[in-house]
Amino acid sequence: MRIAQIAPLWERVPPPAYGGTELVVSLLADELVRRGHEVTLFATGDSKTLARLEAGCAEALRPQGILPPEYVVYEQMQLSKVFQQAADFDLIHSHVDYPALPYASLTKTPVVHTLHGLFTPLTEQIFVQHHNQNFVSISNSQRRSDLNLNYVATVYNAIATDRFQFYPQPDEPPYLAFLGRMSIEKGPHLAIAIAKAVGIPLKMAGKIDFSNQTFFEREIAPHIDGQQIQFLGEANHAMKNELMGRALATLFPITWQEPFGLVMVESMACGTPVIAMALGAAPEVIAHGRSGFLCHTVEDCVAAVRQVSHIDRAACRAYVEAHFDVDCMVNGYEAVYEAVLRERFAQNGHLHTPLRLAS
Repeated sequence: MRIAQIAPLWERVPPPAYGGTELVVSLLADELVRRGHEVTLFATGDSKTLARLEAGCAEALRPQGILPPEYVVYEQMQLSKVFQQAADFDLIHSHVDYPALPYASLTKTPVVHTLHGLFTPLTEQIFVQHHNQNFVSISNSQRRSDLNLNYVATVYNAIATDRFQFYPQPDEPPYLAFLGRMSIEKGPHLAIAIAKAVGIPLKMAGKIDFSNQTFFEREIAPHIDGQQIQFLGEANHAMKNELMGRALATLFPITWQEPFGLVMVESMACGTPVIAMALGAAPEVIAHGRSGFLCHTVEDCVAAVRQVSHIDRAACRAYVEAHFDVDCMVNGYEAVYEAVLRERFAQNGHLHTPLRLAS
């Protein structure tokens, strides 16, 4: 079938370092092409993809420091370009949250919206206005039953497991890893507290957003001594793989209702168990006692670090291959596309464009 994929313009596809949504879109678009679909990716002009690329801007906007309101202008130009071509597609798949909703309500082409974030009191209002559109959640915990949205499926995010080297043993002497945005929601300050409590070094990597600079300077930087607490900056794929793979455990002490958390899957793919706060999607991603531990307090996390060596690292890898590999995700989205198109056919008695499913 002919599918349009709409990616955010913050990062290129795939992202060189941080960028979970853009990574998911990259894997999805490329695998759909391999399966015989005609895919057009609307993304930044510096993106790399097997799909036909339609540029929404020349280069990723975040590294250039382009923020709202300027970012919104680029986003609106991109969405205008997508929906002006709507008749050329059997289905449009948006990954940009609420900005695509008004456009989708004005086209005959079926649109699927994957929700990659959480709702705010203001965005709830626009989602309620468009509650009959086709929504995909990335975890069951992300769903909001009170908004009466038309959820057509939950499809978990995924990684290409074969791109991650497996580490059967952690380094000696051991260290703990933390990867994520340096924000209070991701809990780097709690990771520091856990590492200090158990007396094991912590190696941290992640981006510092403009809005999180003060938090980093106040809560994180004073603890960085290059020995007990190390900060390595923003990590690319190779650095991330090695950093997590050689670690005794990856800490994921979030303080918010994380809708998925790709770092957990990436760590387990390396063979490294994850010690996480049991918030958001963490209970759906981690098999407690088999691929990591789900905790409720810093003290729980400290206790888990002392037990983590008992977890089978090969089992962590196998768990990801069975549940969070790219094939699992793309199978889920193909099922969504076919269900949405069948529903459109049932309502209209015909499709405005011929439906061509991949063999």
